[in-house]
Amino acid sequence: MLTGKQKRFLRSKAHHLNPIFQVGKSGVNDNMITQIEAALEARELLKVSVLQNCLEDRDTVADKLSKGTHAELVQVIGNTIVLYKESTENKQISLP
Repeated sequence: MLTGKQKRFLRSKAHHLNPIFQVGKSGVNDNMITQIEAALEARELLKVSVLQNCLEDRDTVADKLSKGTHAELVQVIGNTIVLYKESTENKQISLP
């Protein structure tokens, strides 16, 4: 689990990032989780955008993504979800 200080640090790091995944009408599926896991391994921190036509609510999507990828949910703001997972081979972010 992340502490409040670590979450603040990650939020500041994620601020300038653009969402690289979008969750639409079909919701969260296994293929999307696999792709997000690979992206988390490469980047550690990423944003996911929940589109207006998504049938699930953003908190449900955030929960499914964080559980499916075994990542920490940093923040849900508006329709954007910020996820963090420490990379095993490509560590770039050192938490305070």
